[in-house]
Amino acid sequence: VQLQASGGGLVQAGGSLRLSCADSSRTFSTVSMGWFRQAPGKEREFVAAISWSGGDTYYADSVKGRFTISRDNAKNTVYLQVNSLKPEDTAVYYCAAARVRWSVYDADFNSWGQGTQVTVSS
Repeated sequence: VQLQASGGGLVQAGGSLRLSCADSSRTFSTVSMGWFRQAPGKEREFVAAISWSGGDTYYADSVKGRFTISRDNAKNTVYLQVNSLKPEDTAVYYCAAARVRWSVYDADFNSWGQGTQVTVSS
């Protein structure tokens, strides 16, 4: 498995989690990474992306100011700090690797992890 996400769990509204995604590929430090989520009965949606160097980030409006994406290229790991969680944030969160150095477009993400469940209770 190339991408292994972890860190999900059950939290109360207003709580925080730190999601991690370890990438076993040799190209991690050269490509953009992203987080997506899929709630029950809904389509997968973009959450956040970070460029190969970490110098650029981009967020969906629904999470801006609450979520922070970061990466450690020495550890081949991308993170998503999720704060001020809301029940509507409940979803399976997936990390993905792009085939380019920087992208926010779903079509550019071609390698996906297995997902980690985040459940927010009200």
